[in-house]
Amino acid sequence: MKGSTHRRCYCRDPKTGKPLGKKCPKLSNRKHGSYSVRQELPPREDGTRRSFSRAGYETLKAAQADLDHIRALLGLAESDDPEGLTQIAALLEKVADEKAPLPDIEATRRRLSHGLDLTSRLTVGEWLDMWLAGKKGRQSAISRDESNIRVHLRPRIGHYRLDRLRVAHLSEMFEAIAEANVEIAEGNAARRKAFEDLAQIPWKGREHRAHRKAMKAAIAEMEPYRRIVGPATRQRVRSTLRAALNAAIAQQLITFNPAAHVELEAGKRPKALVWTEERILHWKRTGEKPSPVMVWTPEHTGLFLDHVAEDRLYALFHLIAFRGLRRGEACGQKWTDTNLDAGLITVAKQLVVDGWEVYEDDPKTDAGARTIALDSDTVLALKRHRAQQDEDRDEWESAWVETGRVFTQTNGEMLHPANVTRRFIELYEEIGLPPVRLHDLRHGAATLAHAAGADLKDIQEMLGHSSITITADTYTSLLPEADLAIAEAAAKLVPRARTTHEATAPKGESEPDEAEKSGEESVPGSAVESGEGPGVGGPSAHAPLTQTASDEESEAE
Repeated sequence: MKGSTHRRCYCRDPKTGKPLGKKCPKLSNRKHGSYSVRQELPPREDGTRRSFSRAGYETLKAAQADLDHIRALLGLAESDDPEGLTQIAALLEKVADEKAPLPDIEATRRRLSHGLDLTSRLTVGEWLDMWLAGKKGRQSAISRDESNIRVHLRPRIGHYRLDRLRVAHLSEMFEAIAEANVEIAEGNAARRKAFEDLAQIPWKGREHRAHRKAMKAAIAEMEPYRRIVGPATRQRVRSTLRAALNAAIAQQLITFNPAAHVELEAGKRPKALVWTEERILHWKRTGEKPSPVMVWTPEHTGLFLDHVAEDRLYALFHLIAFRGLRRGEACGQKWTDTNLDAGLITVAKQLVVDGWEVYEDDPKTDAGARTIALDSDTVLALKRHRAQQDEDRDEWESAWVETGRVFTQTNGEMLHPANVTRRFIELYEEIGLPPVRLHDLRHGAATLAHAAGADLKDIQEMLGHSSITITADTYTSLLPEADLAIAEAAAKLVPRARTTHEATAPKGESEPDEAEKSGEESVPGSAVESGEGPGVGGPSAHAPLTQTASDEESEAE
């Protein structure tokens, strides 16, 4: 296709006012006028001609460079690719009309090879939608990415061009999220205060009723309670963006991933604490939990299981409390994977909640598919549960829904995991136990197994963790009884000529009795003294107070 460069000026005939064009006598001076380029483009679909024209070049060299650039762009399309050639022609026509810079040749080559529209500028939001549509994997992970894109990424950075996204843009986004957190906290506090004030207004009396009505109207105008976007959530948002941008790099749409370089506060897991008497008193006085993640003592767990012994979900709670199954694993357990005669269950499936929909899926990792040994008490609980299920099947007759699952509704349909959690909360609140999450029964099972002498490898296999580090750092807490036993044992390792009692006792105080002299000390009222607590004293009793995952992470682990 034809193309050329030429020089022209804008001088006019002083008499007629018409452009002189090539007749201008000053054109003999190379510095007079400017250079232009013109390149024929493939004709439109209706056969009409079109071309690329641009003027204003100061030198012939600059004009020739752009003309070569235009011809290189036209050369990207193969001779047998009329559609590609048409796309490039439309791109150049748009660039000429908008007086925009010529597009990069390599970037245009990549977009053309991936079938992307050349005339549009791919934005971050458009690419995130394309990436999400083609993403494969676990539905729970896809749903989490979709939520991060919909709530955080598309509203804040979706309008930026993909190839112009910078670290500064992401820093501004996360700063804006932090500022929004302050507003959310203030709004939640104002709404909470309004409810407290409303509770103080008496019900009786015309003035009081009018006041209550006004307060309710004011509350209705307030923002609903909203969640703070914590450090862990911000890390997950960045993880979603980083994965999407890595995919863009793999397709040669960009060459740099700014999400890999933005600095964020580390998402620390809350420290798990055991419900001691002092912490329970503090909770009762203030309503505040010492930590988002709390673990019952063995006594608390026993009280709960005794209370729910006649509930139809007793065996499920028993199984989680002693063998540490995840909620979804317990709800998805099938009788075909349960061998009560051998005292073994195989965790092969789990129920996953996506929004409110429930679907069956494989365990999260290969380690999640595991076989767990059952103690005799757990076997007995499951046998009683199976007998009850057989009675339900006979009662429902042909209306019974055969899912093959161990734990079902009364008609055989599968349980919704969220309803199991709701029932768990109702049951422990009935007897005034301190609050824990259902997932924390799993944490308690790991702690009990550790205190009973199981090593971390055994607990890792029981819980189905892919790494022993997760087990060590996340799922074992030190029971107070074990802590006391360790302290006493450590103190006795140091030989002393005089006991601390002798060294500090005031003059005239009676000598310690024979039992004290012989070093037979005990901890009054402790599980160690009574022999009722879990076995301690071995190496496994040295598990430190550790951290556990937040609600969203815990259900996925």
